Amino acid sequence: MSILWEKSGTWRWIVRKTRDSKPFFLAFATVCGVVPGVIGYCVMQLTSSRTEQLEARLRQNARPESLMMGKVNRDRLAEYLGELQRKEDTNDRYVAALKGETLTRTPYVRIQPVPKPDSKAANEAAKADEKKK
Repeated sequence: MSILWEKSGTWRWIVRKTRDSKPFFLAFATVCGVVPGVIGYCVMQLTSSRTEQLEARLRQNARPESLMMGKVNRDRLAEYLGELQRKEDTNDRYVAALKGETLTRTPYVRIQPVPKPDSKAANEAAKADEKKK
């Protein structure tokens, strides 16, 4: 910044004007903030390729793997939104995600609840692990 202050007379003039004049400060802030935003928005609108013909052509030329993944994602999303509408408990999803697992099941069928560490199943599993060692 000191290079600008020491070498550029224009920069010193802008700094002086923004310090002394509130209307100039607001105009300068608008030019520096709003104008680039408007230009960016216009560029995005001009370069956007969201046309019906392009989307139809891309869907026609899609690979089978892409179509299959799209169907799987739609099914999973529909299942999850249905569970939310029915106000079902979805904590098992988070538990599985923390373990690095993905829940796969037939649609609308819940998996068994995760056993508590002090439950009979956990105790039996621990005993079985000890016997294996």
